[in-house]
Amino acid sequence: MSDPQNPVAEPAYQDRTFRSPAGIAGGVLLLALGAWLGIDAVIRGEGRTPWLALAGLLLAVPLVVAYTVRPAVYANDDRLRIRNPFRSITLPWASVATLRSGYSNEVLTNGGTKYQMWAIPVSLRGRKKAARRQSQAAASGDPTGGRPFLDPTAPPARSTGDQSMDELRELAERQADAETAQGEPVVRWAYEIIAPCLAGAVLLAVLLAVT
Repeated sequence: MSDPQNPVAEPAYQDRTFRSPAGIAGGVLLLALGAWLGIDAVIRGEGRTPWLALAGLLLAVPLVVAYTVRPAVYANDDRLRIRNPFRSITLPWASVATLRSGYSNEVLTNGGTKYQMWAIPVSLRGRKKAARRQSQAAASGDPTGGRPFLDPTAPPARSTGDQSMDELRELAERQADAETAQGEPVVRWAYEIIAPCLAGAVLLAVLLAVT
């Protein structure tokens, strides 16, 4: 709840959230498979096998979470927040120089620092599919040109990732000079991911060394 004495203490509008459904689905499947194999090894394993399984889970589970379930991008009128596998980056819109797409989607700050947005992956297949749809529409004389909702005035069909980047660019351009969007980038390491990974790696190395 916002403070009535400080009306800009919180963003005026709820964050827009960008995530990768395919990444989350893959992560959940990997976690389920790992839990099944790991628990089975702990229960039925003999000797050091249960300890090796526990160490492996302690190392693998945070890594799977970090690269599949954790990544997200949040945007509102004040700032862009990027949650990558091992870091969270908060960028007021005034600190954003540009958002660009190539083989990955990235944001570049005014200071020249580049941050990749893991939650908005580039889909070359999606781009080719959108381009093919436009070409087929043009060849068949479709007046909509492959545009959504059969609206000739709508923008050409684009991949999901490119559409998300278009939304972020529009928001960045509109809010760059806003009073509440000023400030410097803030980076925080995800110690909740890093710590268990290191612990699992050390434990696994010790167990393998004494085997």
